[in-house]
Amino acid sequence: MPHKKKRPGSIKRINKKLAHLNVAQATRWSIYFVAIGLIAGLGSIVFHYLCQLGVHFFLDMAAGYRPPAPAGEHHLLPPTNVPFNRWILLFLPAFGGILSGWLVYTFAPEAEGHGTDAAINSYHNKGGFIRGRVPIIKTIASSITLTTGGSGGREGPIAQIGAGFGAFLATSLKLSDRERRIMVAAGVGAGVGSIFRAPLAGALFAAEVLYRDPDFESEVIIPAGISSVVAYCVFCLRFGWGSLFESPPFHFQNPLELGPYLVLSLVLVGVGIFYVKTFYGTIHIFESIKKIPNHLKPAIGGLLTGAVGFIWPHTLAFGYGFAQQAINNELAIPFLLSLAFGKVLTTSFSIGSGGSGGVFGPSVVIGGATGGVVGKSFHAIMPNVVTEPGAFVVVGMAGFFTAVSNTPISTIIFVSEMTNSYHLLLPSLLVCSVSYMASRRWTIFNQQVQSKVDSPAHAGDFFVDILQAIPVNDLMPLVKKVTLIPQNMPFLEFKRYFAQTKQHYFPVVDEEKRLSGIFSINDIRGVLFSPEIEQLVVMNDVATPDIILTTPEEDLNAVLKKFTTRNIDSLPVVRADDHGILLGMLNRREVISFYNQKVDEMKSQRLNHSIV
Repeated sequence: MPHKKKRPGSIKRINKKLAHLNVAQATRWSIYFVAIGLIAGLGSIVFHYLCQLGVHFFLDMAAGYRPPAPAGEHHLLPPTNVPFNRWILLFLPAFGGILSGWLVYTFAPEAEGHGTDAAINSYHNKGGFIRGRVPIIKTIASSITLTTGGSGGREGPIAQIGAGFGAFLATSLKLSDRERRIMVAAGVGAGVGSIFRAPLAGALFAAEVLYRDPDFESEVIIPAGISSVVAYCVFCLRFGWGSLFESPPFHFQNPLELGPYLVLSLVLVGVGIFYVKTFYGTIHIFESIKKIPNHLKPAIGGLLTGAVGFIWPHTLAFGYGFAQQAINNELAIPFLLSLAFGKVLTTSFSIGSGGSGGVFGPSVVIGGATGGVVGKSFHAIMPNVVTEPGAFVVVGMAGFFTAVSNTPISTIIFVSEMTNSYHLLLPSLLVCSVSYMASRRWTIFNQQVQSKVDSPAHAGDFFVDILQAIPVNDLMPLVKKVTLIPQNMPFLEFKRYFAQTKQHYFPVVDEEKRLSGIFSINDIRGVLFSPEIEQLVVMNDVATPDIILTTPEEDLNAVLKKFTTRNIDSLPVVRADDHGILLGMLNRREVISFYNQKVDEMKSQRLNHSIV
């Protein structure tokens, strides 16, 4: 029957069906990411309520401590008239540590510490799996830790709420590990973007925080963007629109100001290193104490936190209101110094002992206070150059978190969205770039990996990417010349040759020396052990004409697939324009060895680049 050509109408219908399939798939995934955004936004609302209620009943009613709020937030309940009591404030964080420690180590030990690191670890090492109870325990434990005076941020528990729901949804729908990882990252972006009212930064943060190198998880950005926008809208519908902080209309107008900003970046690096070392040094000390049960360690950390708070109450809890006052240039240098130094200690004691909370929030306060010190100092020395010390607070927020997290791009956007100040992007870019380059060895997110090369989540992808970038032509010096077997050679003659060679694969050629078949030592076993037929057999009878071959233009990924298709160890390499002309044989061992050599070279180059 003659072959019928497809009519144009049929082609249009097929294309239309394919388009419908793409639209359906995009719609389905959009629904998933919208759902993650809704849950993350609702989780942010619940957590914000818990924090507001906890601050009112614990800090205000019990200790008479009423820390100021940032301009974008307002107290849900009116303040009480309870007088301030430092002694209650001394023991209140320990009380919170007892409650949160028992809760975490009884029901979900992986909820201790800062939740963003747990989400990063889940992405790289656990296929995106997060136990369903973890976000719930994290939310309750963090609200107790933070509202009884413990120092920490709100992004950790919110990130785990979004990430946990993303993991739950992907598991329920029986999606792949890759798809689950994307949904976990989208949940992180949604949670962080909503609670800090920075949806764009939340999406970029989820894609950037996974690695120490300046790298983005590109397949995460769009999903995280959808989820982050939805979560932000849900949160703001309840608590109002606008940024977390309000800043005066700062402007960068004097290039001479870049000098003080450069000094600021170096100061931020020094404080950032101190913060990271203090934080993980505290974790190491508490982990090394084996005689004390884990669920009691947050109480000890809480008592140490209370001791610092007894002297400097402004270092307890969130501290965002003091960052707002620093932006408004309302705080003196001694107060800012105590805020920065004390916040490093209280955060390390609260979270490093096993308490629950985030590390981004304290970093904003520490960076802002450090920036305020530098800004006010230069304003006193050169008031005509540094005219607005509050601008250094905003830039200090961005530079400090960059120094401790290796996330320069998302942090610049974060601070711009949080403070509603977009005229400081140029000095922020300078400070964040210098801070990042000078502090790449240190990070507050211990579960970050260096790059995609080092992530178990991308091990197979990286293997394929490298192989696809290498053509067989690069291995031509390793392609071996072999003896060609004439197709009419009697088996008895080949038997004498076979006894003297170490060759395992034998290309067969016709009278014109063109490749016509191939056989291996396994193919001749039947003839070797059948003496009655070996006098009748020629090598063309043994060879198979179904030749699996390659060309110099083909990439090594395709070659390796051919090796594994029929479990063969050597492939004929032929000319691309004439498959009858044999150039030699390529062995599987040579391909793998060449790949390992390329990986070692790339790692060595990356190491040298990091050292530089």
